Amino acid sequence: MAKYLADDQIRTRLRLGKSVEQWLGVVQETGYTILRWLSIDKESDEIFSVAYFESFDEGNEDFLDIYAFSLVDPDEPFGVINTFSSISEALEFAEVTYKASPLKYTAVGMIQEEYKSKKLNTR
Repeated sequence: MAKYLADDQIRTRLRLGKSVEQWLGVVQETGYTILRWLSIDKESDEIFSVAYFESFDEGNEDFLDIYAFSLVDPDEPFGVINTFSSISEALEFAEVTYKASPLKYTAVGMIQEEYKSKKLNTR
């Protein structure tokens, strides 16, 4: 399981220009599975973005790179992006809009560990 960041770690990482991510789970459709996650990034001195992604679950034991999976909406290759003038606004938007948990943000790349853990445990 991924190591979750405390609120002060989230805010420090974002102020330093380091992204945070959150695994939002899966949506089961007839015949396929959709993976959902988001990323919060610092775009400039006072602009922060929330990018929401949905991709098809194309993974297997040998291919776990969710960043390489096909996106549900190929017209949004960088996710659905909304920008905000503060970290607090970005975090609140993620919680309200995407039901993100303030307790489950990780450093970049760690959501793949959550995906891997869930994928290998469902066999």
